[in-house]
Amino acid sequence: MLEVGLRVVRGQDWKWGDQDGGEGHAGTVVEIGKPPVPGNSGSSSNSTDKTPDKTVIVQWDHGSRSNYRVGYQGAYDILVFDNAAAGVKHSSIICDGCKKHGIVGIRWKCAQCFDYDLCTQCYMSDIHDLSHTFQRFQTTNSTGVQLSTRDGCTKIPLKGIFIGAKVVRGPDWEWGVQDGGRGKTGRVMDIRGWDNESGRSVATVTWSTGSTNVYRLGYKGCVDLRYIEEATCGTYYKEHLPLLGQPVMTMSEGDQSTTPNGGGVGSSAPSPRHLTFNVGDKVKVLKEVEMLKEMQAGHGGWNPRMAEYIGKIGTVHRVTDKGDIRVQYEGCNNRWTFHPGALSKVITKDSFSLGDIVRVKTDAAVVKHCQRGHGEWIDVMRTALGKTGKVIKIYPDGDLLVALEGHTWTFNPLSVNLVPPSTDPANMMQGEANRRRDRSVGSTLSEGADIEVEKLLRDAARGEAGVAAVREFLRKYPGKVDARAGGPGGGKKTCLQVAAHQGQRELCNLLLDAGASLRAVDEDGDTPLHYAAFGNQPEIMELLLSRGAAIDAVNNGRCSALHVAVNKQHAACVRALLRHGCDVNLQDSYGDTALHDAIGKDALEIVDALCSCERTNFTLRNKRGFNVLHHAALKGNAHATERLVARARQLVDVKKEDGFAALHLATLNGHREVAAILLSQNGGRATIDLWNKRRQTPLHLATAQGHWALVELLINHNADLAATDEDGDTVLHLAISKCRHQPATVATPESSRDSPFIHAIWQDLARQGAKTEMALACFLVSVDTTELLLDQTRNSKGKTALDLLETDPDAPALTALLLSYQPHRRNSNDLVPSETVSSGGSVETPTYEIETISEPEVTNEESRKPPRSSGGSDQCRGCSALLTQGVEETRITAGGSETFVGCIHCGHTVPKSQINRDGHGFKDDMAEGEDRKREGLDDRRNEDKAKDKDIEKEKDLERLRYLETRVADLEEANMCSICMERRRNVAFLCGHGACEHCAAPLKTCHMCRKTITKKINLY
Repeated sequence: MLEVGLRVVRGQDWKWGDQDGGEGHAGTVVEIGKPPVPGNSGSSSNSTDKTPDKTVIVQWDHGSRSNYRVGYQGAYDILVFDNAAAGVKHSSIICDGCKKHGIVGIRWKCAQCFDYDLCTQCYMSDIHDLSHTFQRFQTTNSTGVQLSTRDGCTKIPLKGIFIGAKVVRGPDWEWGVQDGGRGKTGRVMDIRGWDNESGRSVATVTWSTGSTNVYRLGYKGCVDLRYIEEATCGTYYKEHLPLLGQPVMTMSEGDQSTTPNGGGVGSSAPSPRHLTFNVGDKVKVLKEVEMLKEMQAGHGGWNPRMAEYIGKIGTVHRVTDKGDIRVQYEGCNNRWTFHPGALSKVITKDSFSLGDIVRVKTDAAVVKHCQRGHGEWIDVMRTALGKTGKVIKIYPDGDLLVALEGHTWTFNPLSVNLVPPSTDPANMMQGEANRRRDRSVGSTLSEGADIEVEKLLRDAARGEAGVAAVREFLRKYPGKVDARAGGPGGGKKTCLQVAAHQGQRELCNLLLDAGASLRAVDEDGDTPLHYAAFGNQPEIMELLLSRGAAIDAVNNGRCSALHVAVNKQHAACVRALLRHGCDVNLQDSYGDTALHDAIGKDALEIVDALCSCERTNFTLRNKRGFNVLHHAALKGNAHATERLVARARQLVDVKKEDGFAALHLATLNGHREVAAILLSQNGGRATIDLWNKRRQTPLHLATAQGHWALVELLINHNADLAATDEDGDTVLHLAISKCRHQPATVATPESSRDSPFIHAIWQDLARQGAKTEMALACFLVSVDTTELLLDQTRNSKGKTALDLLETDPDAPALTALLLSYQPHRRNSNDLVPSETVSSGGSVETPTYEIETISEPEVTNEESRKPPRSSGGSDQCRGCSALLTQGVEETRITAGGSETFVGCIHCGHTVPKSQINRDGHGFKDDMAEGEDRKREGLDDRRNEDKAKDKDIEKEKDLERLRYLETRVADLEEANMCSICMERRRNVAFLCGHGACEHCAAPLKTCHMCRKTITKKINLY
């Protein structure tokens, strides 16, 4: 099978050095060469912008990408080790190794034991007898390929992006700064499937910033990651893996229903355990009543009425979780559940095979109805009604790809009828062609015309095809204006398509004047208008539209020219299409509108144009249930969010089927700017405590993901701390539960800006040597004014947030730490985040400033004041201007008599000789006192500055000591505890380990003294 998403390793004909990273390194198929031209085997290569036939492009896990042979010139460079990402699942088969129901990927069946199957992981892990031979089933309907025994075969370690790998963003990354920014690293925590579409196609990654999300690893042929430290995933038997590109033999319906062994390898090959079924299959029971009765035990049970339906044809209604088959019989109100081994598939007149000749039904209404959800209907398909064509592909859902008069169409099987083999299709098609001589697409070109068309197109692609050369060609071959190299149905481009892509206006005019078809499509269903959009040719688009091109024509992927222009980010083309009134609300095969695509591509100018269009329907959802605002929140596109909120604020609180609104998606994915727009009073005014279907508020999601900035933003907007999810957990439950299983949190410069309070707490914890991962929980405790969340609010299991620390060895210390942050224990002004600016002008990391309120200090000047009489010297000094109005009295002193003046307010007296003529006393004393006061203040400031410098220096030393301790701890954790020189890279089953040099002679563990039964190399 050839599908994008397949996980592969190097194969038997590999000659490309270490392009893959070395033997055993994994990669993903991301592009497949186009199939050979039907009816023209001599032309096997495609145009320069296509992947050549019988080759694939592989994205290797370490980051490189190249194309490889999968049958080209008879060589096979690639082996498939996992096809789960392509959606292969043996739904009704149970792995007898791991007991999982429904084997995902390749199925391995023991040829010597009855009813024994293994999944790939179990087979490669040496489960079951190694001397037994197995059969390999690549797909649900493939025949078994007989293999040799595993005993003695070479085992190669499998390396790449697996659990434990250290990764960075890869070639298909389109998730903004979810990873924390370019160059940030993460660890792969899990590899799993995406919904029910595929298996092992996405990776769960926890980034160094603390956020966790899933990323594509083969899903739909995309790879979002590359590793910088590989991980291993067991081993594989190279001789037992299938060659990528070799045909996979499938069981015909007749073999399945009549041949007991159906192995496809030889008559001696054992049969599979039982057939696999899909909804809609025609089946019947061919077992005797007594045998059927025995088989039904534990598989739906037995009802005597079931005997009435033995031998009758029914339709598979569904496959149960246990793998049993539920069958609907015509005229019966009941659906009967059967053991899958009791059923046989039935050949019906509606069965199709590759190469079958079919005729499209003539009733347009019937065909249009049948095409819903099966390739859909466009008006140009009316030309195909009643015509015959050839089945060139059968899709997994049963839809047919039919080559018909130079076009390829996807049809519902109910839209066509099988042409009996006795009818000569060649004569039939020739007759139709003769009846439509004016349509030269369906006629066969002469050999000379073939050669000239190919040369003409090649020159046109290089921009060397002059108008004169094309005019001469049309003179020699009148009516061949839409000719393609390789004849009808060859999948090649017409001259008009190439000229439109290259922007050759004069040539386009000539071809259009000669009658070139504006509706001619290539093998992907692209029209000349699509090609102009691909080539960023707005002027050519204007020309084609003025000549009557169908502006809303869609290709095989249901993409219009607008979709193409948006995805290529050709803004001028988008504006041209909008001016001509294109349908901006068309949805592609994924349900995405052009605005969905523009948001995903972060094309700001195009987003503005589409949002400004009055015809835009903002409520449309894609097949995953996302409207455009959901999509903007998911992608973190703040510009698009702002525009959408301005145009369609009613979307802000609209939920998806899972209950997620835009604010949920923004907080889950760490998009603070988007969340701020949604919450702002001038923007979205989103409901901050909106629940999803699991009763989670945005604050729950932000806390669970450890997004500090989002938590502070939501708290600042009065999010409800006491809200509980479906498990009864508050955000404090989540914060404490999360921090216990996380490595030490590392603050970033962004966190000091976007979450200053949590960052300040983190700094405080770092200085104390406490667990910095508790910063978020401490913050939530500090803002809980009720003080009930920590030790009084219980979840559905009866646990308080503090109870979650019970099993932690540091529980008493952590409990005391959390309690210390309760509001009544800590002044709200105790911890204030501040920023200091270095001499270079850059903002340094914020630190805590401890602010305390103390009694006013008494200055040196005040301490030297004389005792007050009835008032105080300050009062006298303050009213000295009135001393001239005081009462004079003469006193006898040792030196004679002296006149004193008393203050009329306070009664304080001073010698009259010390009063100046203006009446202001103590002038000289006051001036001297003020000087002394200024000197004291200057000294105090200098002392304070010196103390501040000492404090900062001590803080820096504390930080340095903390970092040195952390580095030492990390080094010690990874060093061999025997030699303390080399890295520990060998582990024992007891859980301890050593370096490979020290581990080699050991027979008992040097730590616990247990006997070493196995030594495991760590990579």
